[in-house]
Amino acid sequence: MHHPWRFRAVLAATVGAVLAVPLLVAPSQAADGPAGPAAARPGKPLTAMTRNIYLGADINRPVLAAQQAAAQPGATQQSIITALAVATDATRRIVDQTSFPVRSRLLAAEIAAAEPDLVGLQEVALWRSGPFNPAAIADPSASTVDYDFLQILLDDLAALGADYDAVNVGARADVEAPAFTPTGQNRRNVRLTMHDVILKKADNSFRVTGMDDQIFDANLPVSIAGIQLDFSRGYQWVDVLAGKRKLRFVNSHFEAFSSTLALLQAQQTVAEATADDRTTVFVCDCNSDPLDSSVKENDNNVPHQAPYQLITGPGGYTDQWLEWAPAEQGWTSGLSELVNDETAAKFDHRIDMVFSHTLSGRPLGVDAGFITGNEVTDRDPTTGLWPSDHAGVVLRLRGW
Repeated sequence: MHHPWRFRAVLAATVGAVLAVPLLVAPSQAADGPAGPAAARPGKPLTAMTRNIYLGADINRPVLAAQQAAAQPGATQQSIITALAVATDATRRIVDQTSFPVRSRLLAAEIAAAEPDLVGLQEVALWRSGPFNPAAIADPSASTVDYDFLQILLDDLAALGADYDAVNVGARADVEAPAFTPTGQNRRNVRLTMHDVILKKADNSFRVTGMDDQIFDANLPVSIAGIQLDFSRGYQWVDVLAGKRKLRFVNSHFEAFSSTLALLQAQQTVAEATADDRTTVFVCDCNSDPLDSSVKENDNNVPHQAPYQLITGPGGYTDQWLEWAPAEQGWTSGLSELVNDETAAKFDHRIDMVFSHTLSGRPLGVDAGFITGNEVTDRDPTTGLWPSDHAGVVLRLRGW
């Protein structure tokens, strides 16, 4: 993998580099702001990154299977649990297929090359297993670790000499279900605990002075066989100090299945996480495409773009990608569940964002930016796996 920043040094020496990577060295005039170099201002830069690392499968499959079984005439507790268990087994096998140990090496290489000071990670999964116990749906308890995404990624970063500290680890959804094959084999329980994580480069250029982590008031209600599941999401932040400069860095992941909930979550994040005495840089998988006005079923006329519009409108935040390049150069979503797509064609919209809120109301300057993990050459050459079903966003910001 190339080191993204090195292309700026190559620019003066070779026209070929300009033609090969125009996004990194010569962004077009953005519709809502100046191109990056013109907007750059002096002062210590902050390199910010947002990266959804993909939990490894579609966790909606077991829920839908159980709900469909419950809707059948003559449905019983046993028929619902059986549908749930078979779908959970299928989902868990896909997690093996989308191998995070393989994908983590790709993600670590991205981070090591970009050298971000702060990274907001979403879908940092902890997959565990335990003895077969259908009653554990109500009380997740499986404890044998199968995949600890955070530890795997930190180890892969360290192996590359890129030392990062997980300075804020927020526990989110925590769900467990029985699992077995359609023939009743391989009985066990499968547990998924989700996290949002803020990573900080392990040097002394930024020092953490405070932090917070909160679960949203409004979360997706999901129940199976009358049992309410924990599908909570939230926001987190760290305050950092660089010399005498202060900054707040916020990370979140809004609801994917309801723009109404995502809007409420955006409102809570803006209201509670925005600093009143320093610049706030906010990264997220916002699950809100600014160009998508469609409305999901049961969303009460709240369009997909509503959370984004709230953040960049009344929320007072700037979409910093648009200070660097047009929207179409920043598509970040979304590949197939198996993340083995042969082309990058499914990167066709933008929901992964880097925002800023300054005390003056001015945008931050951007003197470099790029998308990671969005090219066919970013796949693992042996398995064909992409780093994630999302691409990452990296921006180097000034003037905070």
